[in-house]
Amino acid sequence: MLILHKILPVFFLPLGLSIVIVIIGALLRKWAMVLTGVVLLWVFSMPVSGDWLIRQVEGSDRRVAVESLEPADAVVVLGGMIEQVPGVHYGEWRDAADRFEGGLEVYLAGKAPLLIFMGAKVPWAPYARPEGEILAERAIRFGISGDALRVTGRVGNTADEARAVKALFAGTERPEVVLVTSAFHMNRASMLFRSAGMEVQPFPVDFRTGYYNELTLFDFLPSAGGIENSEIAIREILGVLYYKIRAVRLFLSS
Repeated sequence: MLILHKILPVFFLPLGLSIVIVIIGALLRKWAMVLTGVVLLWVFSMPVSGDWLIRQVEGSDRRVAVESLEPADAVVVLGGMIEQVPGVHYGEWRDAADRFEGGLEVYLAGKAPLLIFMGAKVPWAPYARPEGEILAERAIRFGISGDALRVTGRVGNTADEARAVKALFAGTERPEVVLVTSAFHMNRASMLFRSAGMEVQPFPVDFRTGYYNELTLFDFLPSAGGIENSEIAIREILGVLYYKIRAVRLFLSS
């Protein structure tokens, strides 16, 4: 199921959809269709398009002030920031490393007694260590007490993470957490954590676009960064729609 969740959206994202349109157009000798696929890929590969889309899902241009957060039961840091490399015990940081830094910032500000990392482990990397174990070890190196750290059981996606965190609070009806994840991912993550039975204070990090740059010609030329931002944003939009439709179906069937 996890693999299907990762693969199926590819055909609804700009890169995969454009390739499919181009291939079908070439096979049918419909050159207008081929051109449509090329134009579609160009448009979504422009930094100006990718930046606009990612801003729609980020929803904010700055971090929340740590001082504005209310006391909570735990700081929860979602996974997806470590690349495990042979010979590198603590792994290499990926783009979302701000999640770790943000989680430590909130915890060290005294906003919660626990710091929770995700025991993320995907089936196509069976020999990899759960990411949460690596992050917990990194946190200890920064002076965090091991007694304050928790790592969830094995999780594969955000819905799994929400359920696993809730399981750590058995006996607490509706625990309150400060949720730390990338800004583009916060809307979907907050929705799933609330659905799992938790109160959520969002602490978005890892903003992907700048807000002080003037447009230039390069913003309208295709780039890897442009298509990446477009795909990330559209994947998040699709994810939110999926879980909302699923919630409605469950409500109607109950």
